[in-house]
Amino acid sequence: MSGVLVIDVGTSSVRAAVVDEDGSVRHVSRRATPTSVPFPGLVEFDPAVIATAALDAAAETQAAYGARPAAVGVTTQRASTVAWDAATGAAIGPGLGWQDLRTVGKCLELQASGLRFSPSESATKFAWHVSEAAGAEVAGAGAALRLGTVDSWIVWNLTGGDRHITDATNAGVTGLFDASTGGWRPQALAALGLEAAWLPEVVDSSGELGRATALGGLPIAALVGDQQASLVGQSCTRPGLAKATFGTGGMLDMCLGPEPPAGEVTTEHGCFPIVAWRVGGAVTWGSEAIMLAAGTAVDWLVEDLGVLAGAADSEAVAGECDDTGGVVMVPALLGLGTPQWDFGARGAVFGLTRGSGRPQLVRAVLEGVAHSGADLLEATEQDTGRRIDALRVDGGMSANSVFVQALADACDRRIEVSPELEATTLGAGYLAGLATGAWSGLDEIASAWRPQRVVEPSGRDPGRDRWREATERAGRWYPDLSGISF
Repeated sequence: MSGVLVIDVGTSSVRAAVVDEDGSVRHVSRRATPTSVPFPGLVEFDPAVIATAALDAAAETQAAYGARPAAVGVTTQRASTVAWDAATGAAIGPGLGWQDLRTVGKCLELQASGLRFSPSESATKFAWHVSEAAGAEVAGAGAALRLGTVDSWIVWNLTGGDRHITDATNAGVTGLFDASTGGWRPQALAALGLEAAWLPEVVDSSGELGRATALGGLPIAALVGDQQASLVGQSCTRPGLAKATFGTGGMLDMCLGPEPPAGEVTTEHGCFPIVAWRVGGAVTWGSEAIMLAAGTAVDWLVEDLGVLAGAADSEAVAGECDDTGGVVMVPALLGLGTPQWDFGARGAVFGLTRGSGRPQLVRAVLEGVAHSGADLLEATEQDTGRRIDALRVDGGMSANSVFVQALADACDRRIEVSPELEATTLGAGYLAGLATGAWSGLDEIASAWRPQRVVEPSGRDPGRDRWREATERAGRWYPDLSGISF
């Protein structure tokens, strides 16, 4: 059987690759799809650029493969939104990135009526699109209007407008989805002035989902959000298995199983439930914990301080010292996520002395992200009642050996590094392969895990008590923002 063609749409680039039956990822093609920040807090992208990049990268990979793939799998950034005109297929205005904060006021306004939405969810972004579409030539923002997350937009373009769909993992982070019914929540739609007809049909994450006429009629066999794809790509398909992705931010996800969680909101430990995947109409649930800044903290060293020439240099520079000399960096550049959820916290560096130099600062940043990762692990364990014996990791920072050792020490757990730096592609390939018969089931995927390397805790004291004190001091720097919760 042929391999699976995967389209992987991230925040700043599109990747296409073939996932073969042995789990190898080959013939990778990339296209840059930069976002724009027209004003602090606003994050936009050009939907047409993303669609073109996805189709071009997929065609290039298919040509390099030299055979007809068995199917197409699609994985995308979650919660980012697009509005378009069904009659012309053209996007209406910019797409809104998941980090876009222009709807914070709307979220706070709706809290007064008992409806809680986060600005990082799609719900209030959709409402913004509707208000913008009202002034465009879109049948009065009526029957021709289509709203969707990035996966919906990509599938619309792959199928030539034949399919307007999203899967349950992407629907689950819109703030509008009712997993118990498999549809949209009428009360939430009404509060936001949204029509169900504008929104996509919610489908399984794996199955017969449509035909990619733009790619010669290949069947679309998987549709999944990026973090859930990474969970599957790191073979965390049995309850209790967990992975963490350290990219721009950081997210720790655990597979929980078929039992729905007690609630649908952020828990007392700062985690929240997610749909891990839906296959054959059956939902598998997961838990997610979020770090707002991971690789962003390293980028700060490069782009803002000029301490490093590039992010990859952080490993060698941090390796020039054995420890930070007492320096602690809290990477709360965008606030703190799990477990505190303090939007008024800010990044802080403590313990500087005249002897503190470049290596100590760089190591402190890497260790700060590692401590934040340990916070995610502890919150997840407290929330789920399950111990994580080994944490699987992917993302750009997983290639940094100094960081991975610091993570093992802070978590006091074995760290298993993914053989694929970006396990999202592999996860979408696995889910598509379930539909085509390349893999017999989720147990076979669970058994396929082969870490690139395993890192054990060194046994040295990672300084967790000092870290907790530093985090406390970095909190509530802007009390008004700290008082906001979603």
